[in-house]
Amino acid sequence: MTPSFWNGRRVFVTGHTGFMGGWLSERLVSLGAEVTGYALPAPTDPSFFKATNLWQRVPTVTADIRDLDRLSAIMSSTRAEIVIHLAAQPLVRRAHADPIETFSTNTMGTVNVLEAVRRSGQVSAAVIVTTDKVYENREWPWGYRETDTIGGCEPYGVSKACAELAVECYVQSYFDGGRAGPGIATVRAGNIIGGGDWARDRLIPDAIRAFASGNPLVIRNPDAVRPWQHVLEPVTGIIRLAERLVESPEQVNGGWNFGPEENDSKTVAWVADRLAAAWGIDAGWTTTRDSGPHEAKLLTLSSAKAKSQLGWRTCWRAEDAICRTAEWYQAFHEGVDMSAFTQFQITSYLKRKNRGKQHRSKTAPQGRAVA
Repeated sequence: MTPSFWNGRRVFVTGHTGFMGGWLSERLVSLGAEVTGYALPAPTDPSFFKATNLWQRVPTVTADIRDLDRLSAIMSSTRAEIVIHLAAQPLVRRAHADPIETFSTNTMGTVNVLEAVRRSGQVSAAVIVTTDKVYENREWPWGYRETDTIGGCEPYGVSKACAELAVECYVQSYFDGGRAGPGIATVRAGNIIGGGDWARDRLIPDAIRAFASGNPLVIRNPDAVRPWQHVLEPVTGIIRLAERLVESPEQVNGGWNFGPEENDSKTVAWVADRLAAAWGIDAGWTTTRDSGPHEAKLLTLSSAKAKSQLGWRTCWRAEDAICRTAEWYQAFHEGVDMSAFTQFQITSYLKRKNRGKQHRSKTAPQGRAVA
């Protein structure tokens, strides 16, 4: 990414009070961007938004993306140049229990964001974040590519697949197939972990709550395979993608996967074992027969497109990501300044990323460019 590109850039982020939106906003602020956040109140207490005092650094409009008139008015008044849309109902089991809320938020909420972008006339680029669960899951042993079929059989994934179709509809119907208007792309990220997530029915937050209270973590599907990655990986990809959308939208419009190396996708049991070891203090886990609503057993992503066209690569393997996640929560429980600790982790991540880039440059064949 290019820090000078972001200095003073007006960025409108929906869902900044959530987990991923918080990390993204933190990173954008550190790059010098003028971020405006539009979201409902933080969905949990505690939350990343409150723990890091992000509310002190990001002007916040507390409102619902399903309110098109309000959304459109605020986006226009901020003179947003880049829109990054993350506001969503993000929980699979909650989606099964309340599909109406899920579809109205994830599908029609995205339509509202697209319509607000269209009305604005000032937006240069929009990144719409969906999920890796938008693909029609066939339990393939290889990673899904951006050209694979969109679909699903459970409310959360389908609501996000509908959002993907809405994006394509707007691009074709109102922006001349991507040749006019803002650059618009979607991001399908793997299972994201990191400090500051306290949502229910997610592996890491459930584990932290259990370990902190001295209880074993209870998991439903220990053999399920997922593309686990630290939240800073897709955050970096989103920021790089937004830059490219402004610079050369016709080249990068469309869908993008950001996930770990395909051989780094791991089972739930593998992650639980390593998180328990990183936490220490007799942490452990057990299983339950309550499998809940349908969830795919095997899901991996191919990020070959992002590697070749954006020069994006992960730098923390799954085990690194788990250790950093445990360290964040332990620091929180110890009363550490979490704004400073989050910046420390961002700095550590960037140092590792730069070392990896230098290593690839040194080992590349002579005469060949390295992203």
